[in-house]
Amino acid sequence: MYGKAFAPEYQGALTTLSVNSSLADVLAEGTERLREAERSGRPGEVARCGLAVAEAQRRLGRIGDADRSWKASYRAAREAGDTAAMAWALWSGGTLARQRGAFPLAWRLLGLAADLGERGGDVVVRGYSLAGLAETGRIQGDYEAVGRLHEQLLAEARRRGEARHTVWALEGIAQIHRNTGDLDRAYALFEEAAEIAGRAEDRRGHAWALRGLADILSARDGNTGRALELLSEAEATCRAMKLSSALAYNHKMRGNVLYRAGRYTEARELYARALEEFRAMSEPRGEALSRLGLAKSRARLGRDPEETAAELADLAAALERGGPGHVRALVARAQEEFGAGAAVVR
Repeated sequence: MYGKAFAPEYQGALTTLSVNSSLADVLAEGTERLREAERSGRPGEVARCGLAVAEAQRRLGRIGDADRSWKASYRAAREAGDTAAMAWALWSGGTLARQRGAFPLAWRLLGLAADLGERGGDVVVRGYSLAGLAETGRIQGDYEAVGRLHEQLLAEARRRGEARHTVWALEGIAQIHRNTGDLDRAYALFEEAAEIAGRAEDRRGHAWALRGLADILSARDGNTGRALELLSEAEATCRAMKLSSALAYNHKMRGNVLYRAGRYTEARELYARALEEFRAMSEPRGEALSRLGLAKSRARLGRDPEETAAELADLAAALERGGPGHVRALVARAQEEFGAGAAVVR
């Protein structure tokens, strides 16, 4: 049995904030409480409030601010001698590094966070840090290694009845199955994640699960209408909570759904929109996926094949410098389909 979802990253004076609080509200209240803690000389509280500020900034796409905030949180936690708070700050920094595509740094920071979490006796930050390592490996395409870690973390979350973490693990495992071709299994896991998130009032987790369901309804069943309905429902949540990254991925997925349906002009517009959003928040994985969709849409709409080939070659070269494995595979597949001189089927 799962209880109501909660946000363990909202700590200290901010524990009253909900997992569904608008990020703009989290940032405003977190900043106010942070300044109060600084004025009163309480480094432990500075660290805890600074964590919420860093996470709100990261999720809003304010990368530079988030980078400064998690580091300040870590310094305050170290001053206070609070090992668990140090772990949480490192978790935030590692999550930000993954979002920025700095995978070696993400591995280092999240590994340190897991170690400090264990030493500090905080099982939650240890679990979140291990989850971050699992997600980093999944994004890089190392499915065999991190698949086992995902399953381990899912079992731990189920045992503790922690809805939000259970939803995260289910969605991660579902994405692995989706990327390796088992769409039926992926759908069942996304469906379970959506159900648990809905009952636990985890609106963020529910929005991501709806995105996963929409993807499979489109790719497996060709059910464009239902897929778009689910994405619209998820988008409303993203807008209400100011989830910038999730909203950009929603727009990118809407582009995918429209592309599969042969609605290339609409797909092109959605990919271009998502590309701008990802660039604004310096998120290279989303940017690469949007560039790929945009290039394919333009090719379908009659773009010169040589220009398409050059665009894909440039994208492939950029990804070779450390891009996610799954995205590299998608680009390689597109190069085979739209390579110089290749015929475009309309």
